[in-house]
Amino acid sequence: MKVRKHFYFSGRVQGVGFRYQACRIARSLGLAGYVKNLWDGRVELEAQGEESQVWDLVSALHRQPYIQIDDMETADMALKEERGFQMAN
Repeated sequence: MKVRKHFYFSGRVQGVGFRYQACRIARSLGLAGYVKNLWDGRVELEAQGEESQVWDLVSALHRQPYIQIDDMETADMALKEERGFQMAN
């Protein structure tokens, strides 16, 4: 089942390759969406694809060596017509 989920990640998530790793993993899973740093130190991510693959992305991010996710907020979203996964500033 295809889903779109919105995430806010807090912790040691900026300056540690979070966006690069998120893009690399999301693209390898065939997900659409984006990832970007926020001014308050969090990272925002939207991912669309098969639900199990979205959670595979989140699990893989938790296992990255320099990333430490202390808190994660999640919300369901409506699907969008979108292809590819982008890294925003």
